[in-house]
Amino acid sequence: MSESTPHDAVRIGIVSISDRASSGIYEDKGLPALREWLGKALKNPITFEERLIPDEQATISQALIELVDTGCALVLTTGGTGPAKRDVTPEATLAVAHKEMPGFGEQMRQISLAFVPTAILSRQVAVIRDNCLIINLPGQPKAIAETLEGAKNADGSVRVNGIFAAVPYCIDLIGGPYLETNDEVVKGWRPKKK
Repeated sequence: MSESTPHDAVRIGIVSISDRASSGIYEDKGLPALREWLGKALKNPITFEERLIPDEQATISQALIELVDTGCALVLTTGGTGPAKRDVTPEATLAVAHKEMPGFGEQMRQISLAFVPTAILSRQVAVIRDNCLIINLPGQPKAIAETLEGAKNADGSVRVNGIFAAVPYCIDLIGGPYLETNDEVVKGWRPKKK
């Protein structure tokens, strides 16, 4: 796709899962972080479908189903992936899955291990439901960006690939819109055309 060709419009669901933020105890930082990062990373025009909801498994599952049903090609969640009793985002996500994508969770933990030893406590998952990729991300804005972009060396070279490099091709494979990334943020990978 050349620069003069218009980019496909994309509908992206972003979901922040937090008991305290959803009840107004503190300001949600997840939705703004996701909006900002995706706005920098993608060249496509984006329509965001946003949800700020509590850590309730049925509520999370229902929100994910609604976002897929409204035509989201990608849904990113933030929060609720740790080992605490109220952390039920992975269970809610797996409950609505048609296919599990375990490589995303493995890579997210690998990236986070470059920054914190507690990354092994994360239970993030990614799944496909219909023509939509759903990915559970960490709860902190800094960790969201690190997970999506990867870890870089001091010279800017990639030390550990971020997960978003694989997202455009995955969405191609499940019949979604053609996502174009801004390479200076994250370079989407696709196989070379023969």
